[in-house]
Amino acid sequence: MTAVPVGAGAPGLARRATADPLFRLVAYALESAHERPPAAVWSAPYAFHLGSPGLVAAAGWPVAAAAAPRGDGLVRLSSLGHPADSCDLPLTPDGPVPAAPAWAVRPYAVLRALARAGFGSGGTDLHLQGSLTAAAGLATAEPADCAVALAVADVHTRADEEPDRERLARLLARALPDGDDALRRAALFARPGEALLTTPGGRRYVPFDPAASQERLVLLAVRGDPGERAAELARAVACARRAGALSAWPPGRRPGRSVLVLLPAARLTAVRAAVAEEFRGRGRPVPRFLNIAVAGAARREE
Repeated sequence: MTAVPVGAGAPGLARRATADPLFRLVAYALESAHERPPAAVWSAPYAFHLGSPGLVAAAGWPVAAAAAPRGDGLVRLSSLGHPADSCDLPLTPDGPVPAAPAWAVRPYAVLRALARAGFGSGGTDLHLQGSLTAAAGLATAEPADCAVALAVADVHTRADEEPDRERLARLLARALPDGDDALRRAALFARPGEALLTTPGGRRYVPFDPAASQERLVLLAVRGDPGERAAELARAVACARRAGALSAWPPGRRPGRSVLVLLPAARLTAVRAAVAEEFRGRGRPVPRFLNIAVAGAARREE
């Protein structure tokens, strides 16, 4: 087994008491799973649509990826979200795809595309972890795509340069055409307190900062039988509106298990209490509520 040495400063994140626990965790997990520290740790935010075509923003919840380069053509993938499904795969930029656990199929596709572009063709040790689960209702694939691409590309980019985000956006769009390109671009290019509008001519930013207007943005996710989600979401939204919510819309391109709710800050407690009471009164699981801050783009953590 051949592993490429990494810089002396890389091991620090796993044991840095002041670092965000998620980033410490992915650095430590890569060391534990693959017996060496990461060469780079990147975070990419979950992202969401704002209800208008092409208008997206990033949430203050990240996915993190820790990567270290190899020289033997092997990809080793792990995630605390799938502790029994770590895998070692040969990196084959073209041709048949080797069998892999379901969670690892998409990261492996990103690694293949990166290898074809000249990043990480010798192989990679990779650990991936999100701060939210699919139960929250925000898209998990696109921020993971971006975190993986940035971490691996960073290892193969000059120390005084950042990876070319525009190039990576195009690479991901080609490699994963079934993904939501607008959400990926939010993860790569978002700004705090602003929404991103992608157009054929480029990018444009518009103000979107609920906190600055004494408002709150909350993700409301229902639980229970998938076949009942649409009806339960409709009930939750109607209840939230009666309690003072201003608007609600799905965070993705299609309806799912959650909606984003914009409401006056002064009505936050009342809205949550009203929705909880309505669901408890019917003997239904109380929806989850998650506060959302409008955040910036992916960044290097180590």
